[in-house]
Amino acid sequence: MLKIFSTQISGLFKKMIENEVFEMEDAGRLLAQAAVGDGSVFIHGFREMQGVTDEALDGAELFPKAKRYKSGETISREDRFLLFSRHSDDSEAVLLARQLKEKDIPFVAVSTSVSSEEDSLLELADVHIDLRIQRGLIPDETGNRYGFPTLIAALFAYYGIKFTLEEIIKEYEDEE
Repeated sequence: MLKIFSTQISGLFKKMIENEVFEMEDAGRLLAQAAVGDGSVFIHGFREMQGVTDEALDGAELFPKAKRYKSGETISREDRFLLFSRHSDDSEAVLLARQLKEKDIPFVAVSTSVSSEEDSLLELADVHIDLRIQRGLIPDETGNRYGFPTLIAALFAYYGIKFTLEEIIKEYEDEE
């Protein structure tokens, strides 16, 4: 099973590179506005995606100018947000996204795109990165699928954004 899972994860990463690399670069540029300026980059993961927030703030390599977002916290127009959710129609994520839109705070959302009749992160986010996990990756003997690695895919996207952001910051510092 592990070999099948590994092959499927590798294929997922390849699809993300082929289809989401420009969005990852756009995300890095958007977040760099805060990182090289007077703002902060607030990172918030919903449910299991809190693992990305933990990696950004407590991991071995910290995300530049990152802060953990707490509901009701004072934010400014110089700030930027990076949101992680399993699906683009997650009600809590969409609620926060609407609040950010109302305050004119640019943000990046990372989630699996799902169709929705209501607002979703796809429409609300300035940049959206699709995790592309619609179902489990491993088929079982009865036709069902399991192995739904949204956190692994989100961490892959996170690192794509982080590497781009760090390159931009380095270029900015070299120009000064």
